Amino acid sequence: MPNPCLIVSIVRKGWGDTVLDATIKAGAHGGTVLFGRGIGRNEQHKVFGIQIEPEKEIVLTIVPGELRDRMLDEIVRAADLDAPGHGLAFVLPIDALAGAAHLIE
Repeated sequence: MPNPCLIVSIVRKGWGDTVLDATIKAGAHGGTVLFGRGIGRNEQHKVFGIQIEPEKEIVLTIVPGELRDRMLDEIVRAADLDAPGHGLAFVLPIDALAGAAHLIE
């Protein structure tokens, strides 16, 4: 895989599958969904005076460098990341990769 990249998407609970489906339709071979929690400035909710820590889903997607921008655009569209509090996505370069023989053409 030429110039592999890792796209990390941190989205609202229940939206991980939406992101995963969008990236697969855009050409990714799959992804991994992890669960987490966090709080941001736009997510500070209280119930009965108790701070709520919203649950998150983290989607990890490895893609060739030439698909990076298309995948990121699809993630932004699918998870509505332009809206405050809906999450974020970022890209990291991968220097070494093992165990992904199915991705090598």
